[in-house]
Amino acid sequence: MPELPEVETIRLQLEKFLVGHRIEKIEVKNPRYEIPQKDNLLGSEFIGVRRFAKVLSLDLSNKHSIVVHIKLTGQLIYRGPNLKEVAALSKKVVGGVPGAHTHIIFYLDRGGVLYYNDIRRFGWVRVVGSDQVVKEGFISKLGPEPAVTDNFTGRALTFEDFKKILSRTKRAIKVVLMDQTKIGGVGNIYANDALWLAKIDPKRPADKITEKETEELYDSINKVLRTGLKYGGASELAFVTPDGREGKYQEHSLVYGRENMPCKRCHTAKIKKYFLSGRGTYFCPACQK
Repeated sequence: MPELPEVETIRLQLEKFLVGHRIEKIEVKNPRYEIPQKDNLLGSEFIGVRRFAKVLSLDLSNKHSIVVHIKLTGQLIYRGPNLKEVAALSKKVVGGVPGAHTHIIFYLDRGGVLYYNDIRRFGWVRVVGSDQVVKEGFISKLGPEPAVTDNFTGRALTFEDFKKILSRTKRAIKVVLMDQTKIGGVGNIYANDALWLAKIDPKRPADKITEKETEELYDSINKVLRTGLKYGGASELAFVTPDGREGKYQEHSLVYGRENMPCKRCHTAKIKKYFLSGRGTYFCPACQK
């Protein structure tokens, strides 16, 4: 599932492409994604795009917001006058746009179009009052998130918050990092890499992590998320940016996806993989204790 860097990359592009556009028509091609209030959105202008962990809020001039959680395979693809360089769509946009996996089409003024694709159909799209977005059921349960973006305005994960979260549970540290009700925005890829960077075994109970290790892990989370943003996220499964391109973080991952490859730090042990709470977990048996 796309994580904080991927969804922030989407947010940045959507803000650049959508702000100033007006919605002229909304076509729902799959009843599962029907938007009961869609006619009330016609004529409204996009005024901004917010992100809450892995969820996006496309804010409109009529004081309503289109809230989108792309989950595993959702994609938001823009075509229109604000896309100065139209690159070929990634092959991850299966069937193109519009295609068999296009479920909603937002027709905008000046010939702009925003497509919502979703192969697995796990994602969702809702309309909420802009001042009520933070109270939306899923968003209201999110934990604080690492403040790794320059314009971050949400609930920042402080070191003191982080220390308390870890001290109050015996669950495996990797599972805690991925619990969105505890820490927003961190998923499997960046949890693996942050734990490798901090030299911590993903299976260790969170309440057994020392204060020094907690400091190192806190810094490592911020570092890998910033690196993910630098490379436009990781295109492991279906993730693409709104201009239809892929992210590059998968070419720079520290441990994720490197099973049986030499550890980048010790250069002797090979990276092992096992499943923890159903998620692929990568670690160096020599470095991570």
